[in-house]
This record gives sequence, C-alpha cells and structure tokens, in this order.
Amino acid sequence: MAKKFIDVMDTSFRDGFQSVYGARVLMEDFFPAVEAAKEAGITHFEFGGGARFQSLYFYLNEDAFLMMDKFRAIVGKKANLQTLARGVNTVTLDTGSKELIDLHAKLFAKHGTTTIRNFDALNDVNNLKFSGECITKHGLKHEVVVTLMDLPPNCKGAHDVPFYERILKDILKAEIPFSSVCFKDASGTSNPNKIYETIKMARKNLPSDTHIRLHTHETAGVSIACYLAALEAGVDGIDLAAAPVSGGTSQPDILTMMHALKGKNYDLGGLEEDKILKYEEVLKDCLKDYFLPPEATMVNPLIPFSPMPGGALTANTQMMRDNNILDKFPQVIKAMREVVEKGGFGTSVTPVSQFYFQQAFNNVMFGEWKKIADGYGRMVLGYFGKTPVKPDPKVVELASKQLNLEPTTEPAINLADKDETKSLAYTQKILEKEGIEVNEENLFIAAACKEKGIAYLKGQTKVNVRKISTMPKAISADENRFTVAVNGNKYHVEVHSGFDKDVNIKSVKKINEDEKSNAVATNASDEAILAGISGNVFKIHINEGDEVKAGQVVMILEAMKMEIEVNAPRDGVIAELCVKTGDNISEEQVVAIYKK
Repeated sequence: MAKKFIDVMDTSFRDGFQSVYGARVLMEDFFPAVEAAKEAGITHFEFGGGARFQSLYFYLNEDAFLMMDKFRAIVGKKANLQTLARGVNTVTLDTGSKELIDLHAKLFAKHGTTTIRNFDALNDVNNLKFSGECITKHGLKHEVVVTLMDLPPNCKGAHDVPFYERILKDILKAEIPFSSVCFKDASGTSNPNKIYETIKMARKNLPSDTHIRLHTHETAGVSIACYLAALEAGVDGIDLAAAPVSGGTSQPDILTMMHALKGKNYDLGGLEEDKILKYEEVLKDCLKDYFLPPEATMVNPLIPFSPMPGGALTANTQMMRDNNILDKFPQVIKAMREVVEKGGFGTSVTPVSQFYFQQAFNNVMFGEWKKIADGYGRMVLGYFGKTPVKPDPKVVELASKQLNLEPTTEPAINLADKDETKSLAYTQKILEKEGIEVNEENLFIAAACKEKGIAYLKGQTKVNVRKISTMPKAISADENRFTVAVNGNKYHVEVHSGFDKDVNIKSVKKINEDEKSNAVATNASDEAILAGISGNVFKIHINEGDEVKAGQVVMILEAMKMEIEVNAPRDGVIAELCVKTGDNISEEQVVAIYKK
C-alpha cells in the first residue's frame, strides 16, 4: 500500500524568521538558503505576509514586494509560494477599507504569490468573506482559516470542537470561496486530543477532496504530538521549519518530524534526510551572525495558561530587551491570563495576541486596568468584529471611557470604509504632498505602514538588525561610567573595567549647570517631566518656551508597538527639551525641564 503523501510547507523564511528573529532578517543574507531549500526538494514555501511585510519597511529598509519578486526568481515558476493575511487587517494591525483589501490581493498576486492563507483572530466570518473573494478574484488560491488555541483553565464558551464546527459551518454558509482549509494554532496551546477531534470534525463537514492543513508552534511543547494526532485524523498538510529557525517558538523541525514518522504510513513531502541536512547547514551559516534570543529555543510550560504566540513572543521580548525592561517579561506573561479571560476569547494570534500582550504590559507597568491599550480597548468595544464571547462588562466600560468610544456591532469593514483616513484617495494626497511617486505599490506601503511607510519611501528608514558583530560587547563603555555626588557637587567618573594592581581612574568631570538636565531631577514633579517607560521618542508636541498645562500630552513614545503619551505633571513653561525625535530613552529619564 502506497504511503499517504503529506504536503509540507516550509515556514522558515516567514514564520520562522518572525518567531525567532522578530522578522528582522535581510534578504541578501538568507537568499542562499532559499536556493539550498530548492535543491533539497522543497516546493512549498511561506515567503511573505504577516509581520514579514511591515517589518521590512520598519526595520530593514527593504521593499517587501522586491523581496517577493527575488524569492520567486530563485525558486522558479512552479513553486507554491504562500503568504499570510489577517482578513480585513491584511498585513497590518488595523482594519483596512475594501479598496485596500482588494489592492492587497492584487499586488500580492502581481509579486509572485500563489496562495494566501487568510485568517481572522476573532473567528468572525464577516471579516473573511470580502478578503476571500478578493483573493480568489485576483487568481490566487485562498486558504481559509479557523484559528485555534486552548483557553486558560476553568474558562469555557469557545475554543472547543463544537465552537470550531460552528465557525466552519458559518464559512460554508457564507459561501466564501476557498481552495483549502487550515486550522491555525499560533500559540501552540491546543492539546492533541482536541486537534484529533477537530480534524475528524472537519473531514465530516467538508467535501471529501478538501485539502486540510494544521499549523502549530512548539512553544508549549506539544507540536509533534498534535501533528501526529492530526495525521491520524486525516490531515493533508502540515507546516515545518528548518534549523536554526525551528522548534522553540517556531514550527517543529523538518528532520524532527521525519524522525517521528519513521515506520508510519506517511510520505513527508517526498523529502530526503541527507538533502535537508545540507539545506539546514546553509541556513545556519546564513544566520550565524544574527543574535538568537534564548527564549526562542525554549518550550514554555506557562504558555497554555497565558497563550502567547511564538510569532509574537520573541518580537516582544526583543523589544523589551531593546528597552532594558526584559525583567518584566515573566510578570507580563502572568498578567496575560486575566487579560485573555476578560477580553472575549479572541484567538491569541496577530493582531489580537499583540492586544493581549499590550494590555498585560500596561497592567504591569501602570497598574491593573489603569491604562487601556488602544488595540485591546477597541477590540472589546467591537471595532475589530465580534469576539467569540462577550468581554467583561467592567473592562468594556473602562475602554469606552478611556478611549472615548461607544461599543459597536457594525461590521469592521464598514467602519473602515466610513473612515476617510483609510481611503486610498487620502493616502494619495499624502504621497503627493511628500513628493513621492504615486503608484499602487507606494499607495499600499503608505496605507499599511503609515508614517514609517512614508519614511521608507523618502529614504529615511534606518536598518535595525540584531547582529552579533554589531552588538555592544558584554561590558559596554557606558557600564564603566558613573555619576557620583561629593559635597553637593556631581561628577562624571570613568574607570577601567577588570582588575588592576592600582586603582585606575580614566577621567573625572564636574557636571556644569547646563548638563544637569541629563540627570534625574531631585524633585521631578517640580523641576522636570519624566518618561514613564523606556521607549523611542516618536513625536514631540512642544517646543522650548511653550506654556503647558497639567496632564497635557507633551510627547509620544513608541514602545511595544504602542504609542504611549508623556504628560506634563503640572502647569509651567518649558525651559529645555532634553530629547529629540528618534532618541531611545529609559524609564524615569528626564525629557523636559520646567523654567524655574
């Protein structure tokens, strides 16, 4: 009896990069590995979409469309090249208008895509219908998705087999065109038995020739068991990755899965171990200079309690590492459980996973439920669609009050169409004002990436890649510099690192009056405005000499994909601005000084 052929999609160059390196890998660094994967016999790749769209413009100074064109040129015309889309969010964190959703499908078809996997984190079928129709209209294969996770203990009302059956039947009832169905568990928290029962349920409800896939992550340590259960239940395809972007927060390794299936009646993509070994050697060499965060290689037993997707986990820990607040990560993960429980049980996958993390982050940094994150607040208020169950009414009330928004039941896509700022005509005016060529690609880049897209198109994006060769040494120069106070006078002191037979002071410098603004003010509420959190200065709303009122927003920091306000603690006149746009600043750093 012939073995059943199981289609393998190699996720290394999209989800692998996102789950391990926060999506920040330069195209010329990994293209040799794409060639090696082709030589190894891989013909189905995930090559773009998801965070591997915005990240190229935000951090790499690269064009995602050009990357896709070059990828297609390497693998040839016959390869199945797949991207990830978020329903009405396409490849952004916000809802798009109908014309933007259509342009997304049109451009991705133009730039080498074969298949678009299309999901909605809330499993709101209304968010899948128009986007699925656009994908099909432009000649692409539409892989429609039901998103999965396990709920925290003692929670119920969604994310069981009857819930997934209802969603699947709603997709069929809505007559959404599709070529395949994927059950996608971005947090890797679904248990193997539920996976088995879900695939069996899908087989019962779908036409017999429907291609069914499972996508999961190793984050919770059960991915191989889930794939084995899915195969036993009749799944046709699974997603795997190659080392060093496999396992941990990413998909299981191709070689590991091949080993797990020895002696079983499955042909895993027609792949051969020796060829995959050679491919992985090339990929490891391509990525040898990239900093591999230790959490990316780990299984986290707490994830089933606070479902954090692998694709978001390392992106968030890396941002926390950049902002010197990684020590807060365990508290944030712990706080996520309550945020999920009160948020309406949207699946923890982008953008909802980011909303969960941001709200948990705010609860840790600013006090429980003191500051509602914009995305989380708009989600519980209904602006991204209908949540699987009703969110906690007290949280809804807080969100409505803080964001000054009323709850809504209007479809998300209709709300976007009513928003003039989400129209392509509005974006075109911005391009014209900035002197940027107006074409479809530039329109989509600007609409999807906002200010950062405009910065890229104007040639102002800085490359921000975490490479070992460019990272600070274990002991940086700043760690050898201190501010000391002697008899009321402050001095900058620099010392040599390491041990020496003599005390070796490199330099001592008294701080002049005009330098004191760089130190934390003794009485901050009277003398200075402090940053409440580490981050990047995104916008400054005041100038030196301006009069400000207590509570006034003086600047915006960008941290953890959020815009966080810095408010004036009292009335006064600004004598000095101590930071400028683009600066990285620390928690409690002085950002402005009041006039005495």
